[in-house]
This record gives sequence, structure tokens and C-alpha cells, in this order.
Amino acid sequence: MPVNLDLPRPAPSRLKRLFGRWWRQQSPARQDRLATLAPLLSVLMFLSAITAAFWYLRNEEIDRATDAVRRDTEVAQQQMRLHLIENQEQLVRIARELVTRDINAGEFLDQAATFQRERPEVRQLTWVNAARKVRASQTVISFQQEVSNDGTTPDPSLPSDGKRTESEFTFLAARDTRQPVYSRPFTDADGTPVFQIQVPLIDRGNFAGTLIVEYSIEALVRFFVPTEVSRRHAMQVLGPDEQVLASTVTVMPGQPVAKPSLLHDLPLAPMSNGLVLRGQGYRTSIGLIGNTLFWMVVALSVLTVWMLLGTWRHMRRRTQIQNALVQETNFRRAMENSMLTGMRAMDMEGKVTYVNPAFCAMTGYSEVDLVGGRPPFPYWPPDRIDENTRLLQQELQGRSPAGGIEVKVMRKDGSVFDARMYVSPLIDPKGLQTGWMTSMTNITEAKRIRDQLSASHERFTTVLEGLDAAVSVLSVQQGELLFANRSYRLWFGVDARGHTQLANTSAALAFVPEPDEDVDGLSGLPTQELTEAGAQPREVYVESLQMWFDVRSRYLQWTDGRLAQMLIATDITARRRVEEQVQQQAEKAQVTSRLITMGEMASSVAHELNQPLTAINNYCNGMVSRVRNESINTEDLIAALQKTARQAERAGQIIHRIRAFVKKSEPQRQPAQAFEIVDDAVELAGIELRRRKVAIHTYVAQRLPTLMVDPILIEQVLMNLLKNAAEAIDSAQLPPSRRNIELRVVPRHTPDQGGTIEFSVTDMGPGMKEEVLARLYEAFFSTKAEGLGIGLSLCRSIIESHRGRMKAENLYNGSIVTGCRFAFTLPVDLTQRADLHNVPDVPDAAAAANPNATSS
Repeated sequence: MPVNLDLPRPAPSRLKRLFGRWWRQQSPARQDRLATLAPLLSVLMFLSAITAAFWYLRNEEIDRATDAVRRDTEVAQQQMRLHLIENQEQLVRIARELVTRDINAGEFLDQAATFQRERPEVRQLTWVNAARKVRASQTVISFQQEVSNDGTTPDPSLPSDGKRTESEFTFLAARDTRQPVYSRPFTDADGTPVFQIQVPLIDRGNFAGTLIVEYSIEALVRFFVPTEVSRRHAMQVLGPDEQVLASTVTVMPGQPVAKPSLLHDLPLAPMSNGLVLRGQGYRTSIGLIGNTLFWMVVALSVLTVWMLLGTWRHMRRRTQIQNALVQETNFRRAMENSMLTGMRAMDMEGKVTYVNPAFCAMTGYSEVDLVGGRPPFPYWPPDRIDENTRLLQQELQGRSPAGGIEVKVMRKDGSVFDARMYVSPLIDPKGLQTGWMTSMTNITEAKRIRDQLSASHERFTTVLEGLDAAVSVLSVQQGELLFANRSYRLWFGVDARGHTQLANTSAALAFVPEPDEDVDGLSGLPTQELTEAGAQPREVYVESLQMWFDVRSRYLQWTDGRLAQMLIATDITARRRVEEQVQQQAEKAQVTSRLITMGEMASSVAHELNQPLTAINNYCNGMVSRVRNESINTEDLIAALQKTARQAERAGQIIHRIRAFVKKSEPQRQPAQAFEIVDDAVELAGIELRRRKVAIHTYVAQRLPTLMVDPILIEQVLMNLLKNAAEAIDSAQLPPSRRNIELRVVPRHTPDQGGTIEFSVTDMGPGMKEEVLARLYEAFFSTKAEGLGIGLSLCRSIIESHRGRMKAENLYNGSIVTGCRFAFTLPVDLTQRADLHNVPDVPDAAAAANPNATSS
């Protein structure tokens, strides 16, 4: 079934036509009155909202201030309470010592003086016996120690029998209760408000007197109300009759005291003697009211103007000229009222003809007080009238500086502030000068900030001048030295050559940046990337000064926007000398270690040399005998001489190897092959191994890369490891089946080191204990009875100097130790492979495939 979409027009359209007809029937005056009704309602609603908001904020502010006073009062009460409790505990201890240790008056005075020095609020400590006689007394006023045996004293601070004094009441209470008792506040002989605590002296259950301590209420408030509390709120101590006994605020004589609007009282525990701690606060909502009302009036004015615009559109036909004049007047008045710069107009004779509201607000005088006035003006300070008169004459003559004049201005309340005044001629519409217009700006805050910046710059410069390091800043584009501290000037003078020598900027800046929006057009360098980059430390040697410097550089944006380079150069000459000495000592230690090794192998070397020398002697004696007997032919003689020559060559090779091993030389990194190092080390170590009847099996992988090492140092490490392994096997007296050592050289690759060559020495000895493994590389630690403890430590240092690593581990068969393995790695570049001619000759295919191909 179709739906009829022809709906009737809504009723509001008819109401709108009826309202328009009714509005046109009204008179213009009635229309104006009705049109102003909406703005008035808006203003009233806005005022109501502002009033409600301010009332709410005012109550919130009062609540916060009340909470602050309460918190500060509680903090002050807690501080004084804790201190009094601590003093009470100390006094009870002193009283116990008086009756138990039989302390005399002199010892008591010493304890009292110590107690009083640490507690400035204590005015007097008195020892009174049960008959109220003073045995000893220590006072804070004269610091004179008194010992008295008199019966009575007119002093109100001491108990007196039959007298109604606070001290007597407290004495009786302490005697009856046998507990420490606080007195009510009273005034001592000097007129100072005080109170006492009397601690009873109990000797074997009998009352023996009291220890009287007198507190100054004023000192208690002064020393134990926290400073941050007294800065925020005033604290008073009141007596039982609401009399102020002490306060953190001193009232100036003759000045009225404002009544505090916020109060909070707390009893001054633990005395419970009627003293009350009162915190006082004041509401600060007056300034808030003034600011809030000012901005509320401005906002209401803007809202009213905006709402009245609709009304003014209806009145424009009849009052067009009047409205234009009103708008112009309002605009000019708004400009004058909104200006923060004070404006003052004078005629040619110096009479004030106009001042704006800002000028009146600055000086505190109204427009009526200033307009029409002649010099001396009321805002001139009395001590600057002559100077201001001279400046005024200079102003009237048109000789005021274009940069303005800095003057002192006195407000109506007598306060003085700094101002800067600019003077310009006042020209009328006809082009004639009718006077002078002066603008005045308050520069007190700006001057303060300027002075602070100057002081900050002076402190910063003082710090830089006091540094032992040279600090310099150089402009990248112009090459101008922008800053240099005292150390730089002392070492390099005042020119930029020292900076350039330290920075080596010719190499650092020789590039052309790519086009980028972050590129500084002045210098042509990418300033953002350069300034964000961190310092790059370098060590630079300055030959003219014979000094080494640790140089750290970075780029920064100078104060004028130029790109600059800052250098900090620290003298490290002494450190470099120490490093050189350490290196020399290490080299000497390496040579010493080799000499020690050969010294330990001296008997084996002597035995090894004895064999060829004995053979040579036997060959020579045999040939001499046969020659004498003429029983040798030429061929036999030649064969005997050849054998003698081979034995002599063998002895010479042994001596040459030993000499090359122990020869003192500078460490030299050079290309070396692993199999050559192994051959030399095995040949030298074989002497010691054969003496100890230990076999060695070596395996060197083929096509190993070339090593960049010092062959003698690596040979020294291998010699030390092989000798240690042989000594471990021999000292354990192992059977022949376990008297062998395996030396393997194979390539390795690890994620942290990359390509390396691993040298490993494995023995079948007894292994090492865990505590020995933990201290294996400590200097001067050795498991040998006659060992020096520098061998393995030096070996590890040699390997680490070649950027390698060294480790040791025991070999296990289940839980049984079956040997020990030492291994070290040397880094290599795996892209460089050894040529085929560098591979050692292999006797046959079986020897190349067998790990134990070579043995001794």
C-alpha cells in the first residue's frame, strides 16, 4: 500500500511569521528596549556564574589554607614532643646514676654542662635533695657552677617549703607520684617564661630529692619549630590564660598586628601543663579577587559589546554618524587602556598635557595629580631632582639619545623602580610641533635578568678558566677563534693554529654535503647532524710542546648562529710515559721468562748437546787412530768426516734455536705460518720432552691463513704450555701409555671473534683442581714449589695483546679427570688463504690424514 509523503508544514513557520508581524508593529523605542533585554540577561547570568565560581574557589582556598595551618602545627608539635621525650629519657638515666653511683657535685656539673651544651633550650639543671636543698646547679646565663648547702632561696625556679610556687607544686607531685612531672609555665627571676620537669631521685625505694630541668619556652619554639614551618605560618605558645609566651614572629613596636584569620590549637604534649601550640594563617584571596574582578569586567565588556551589535544594526540608519564617533572614541580609549607602556605628553614649556592609564599605574598617581603639573614632578626621587632637571632640559631641546634614557622613578608609596624613557616630537595635523611625547617602560625585571645573566656568564667563564684542560671554540667557516681558556692561551697563544693542530680540521672538513633542508647556508655543512654527534676522543702529539693531548671535539651552534667546533684537550703526557714504561717492563718480562724457561731446561739442553759433541769426538778419535795405523782408505775417511760434519751441524742448529729464542728484541708483528711456529717450538721443547720421556703428537691443518703475529712470542707461549704439560706428567709418574702430549692447530670460527686459528695442548696428566683453575692466571701464583708464578700470566698477556683468548679446562671420563687441555686462539682474516707452497711437506698420504702424524 503506498504511503502518502505529502505532510503538512510544521507549526514553527507560522509562529515565526506571527512573531515577525508582531515585531514590526512595535515602535522603535520599544524595539530598542526589547533588544537590550537579551544582553542584560546575558550579563546577569554571566555575573551569577562568575560569583558562584569565585565563591567556590574562595572556599576551596580557605580549606587548603586551614589544612596547611593544621599540618604545620602538627609537625611543630611532633618535633617538640619528640625532643622533650628524648630529653626526659636522658634525664631519667642521669637521675638513676645520681642515686646508684653516688656521683658528687663536680661530676654532676660536668654531666649537666654536657647535657646543656647539646640542648640550647635548657636554662638550668639543679640537683635538689629531699629537704629542698640545692646540692649542685648549672645555669645557662652565667655559666658559673655553684655548689650550695643552704636551706632556702628566693629564686622562683627552686622549690621552697610552704611557698605556693609552681616549682614547689611540681616538687610535691614528683615526690608523691615517684614519676617525672612537668610544671605549669611561670616566669623565672629574669622574667623569662619557662617550665620545669622534675625527675624524682629514688634511692632503695626512698625519695632522695629531684633533678630539676628548666626549659625556656622561647628557645624551645625558636630551635625546634622547623624552618619551613615558620616560613609559612606563625607559631605561638600560649599559657593557660591565653597569654602568648613565645612566638616565631617578632612584632615591630608601634605597628598594629593583623588578626589572623586561620587558627589551629594543639596541646603541647607530653607536659599536659596547660601549654597550647597555636598555628596562625592568613587568607590570600584579596589579590585573587582583584585580578578576577578585572578580567571579569573585561570579559563582560566584550560580551556586552558583542550582544549589543545586534541592537546597533537596527539603530545604524538613525545614528550612523554618532555610532561611528562612539566607536572611534571607544577604540582609542581601549588602545590607551590596554597599553603596557606609559605615555606622557608635554608642551614646549614642559607642562604635562596628557598621561595614559599605564603611566598612572606605574607611578601610582592619578591623571588629575599629573596633568597640568610642571617640574619637579612628584614621581622624581628627591635625591635625583638635579639630574632629572638636566635630562628634562635636554629633552625639551631635542637632544635626547635615540636609544632612550635610563632613569629612576618613584611611586606614590615611596618605592623606586628602574625605567627607560624614549622621547619623540609631538606633531599636530598641520605638521607643527606642539610638544614632546615620552614613552616609559618598567625595566626593573629586565635589568635584574640582565644582571643575573652577566653573573652567570662570569661564573661560567671562571670555571672554564680554572680548568687544567685547554678549551677552544673555532668558527668552521671563517676559521676565527671564538673562545680560548687560560690553559689554551698558556700552551698555544691566542691564535687558531693550536686549535687547527689539535683538530686536524683540514681532513675532517674536506667534503661536500648533499643538498638538504637541514643544511646551514652560511657554512655549507649539515649543522644538525654535526651538532648531534658526540665527542670523538683522539690522542695527539704536539711536537713543539713535547706533549701528548687527549682531544675531544664536537660541533655546536654558536650564539650568533654560526657553526663552530669545540675542542677539549687534556694533557696526558704523564700517562703516555707510564704506558711506555709498562710496555718496556712487559717486554723485559717476556725476555726474562724465556731466559727462565731455558734455565729450567739447561740440563736437558746440555744432555742434547752432549750427544753430537760426543759423536764428533768419537769420529775424530777413530779417524786419528786409523790414519796413524794407515788402515783407512779415502772413501771411509770422507764418510767419517761427513758424519762428523752432520753432528756439528746438529749441535749448531740447537745453539742457533736457543739463541734465537732467548735473544732480546722488540716485539714485531709480521706475517707468519702456523706450521713454522709449531716446528720451532716443538724442536726446542723436544729436548725437555725426551729428557722426561714424554712423547708429543702434533697436527697442523692444511691451508691455514697467514698470521700477523710476533713468532717468537707465540713460540714462547707454546714452549711454556708444552713444558708445563711434560712436568705435570713426569711429576705424577704416569705409566708410558699416558706419557704423551697432543698439539693441534686447526681453524675456528666464533660469533664474537670471527675467524681464528686455535692452538691446543692436551696432556693425559692428573689435571688441575678447581681452585687452581680459578687462580691460574694470577700474577705470582704457582703450584710449583720453586715456581715464580709469571709464566701463564705472561702467556695470557701475550695472547690478549694479539687480540686472542686463552682458556684451560680439565678432561673428564665420567667423573674421573683424564687430562688437561690448554688452548688459545689468534684472529685471522679468513679471506686471505695461504698459498699451496706455504703448506708443509707431508711424507705421504697416510701421514697427512693421521692426526698423530708427527711425534717425538
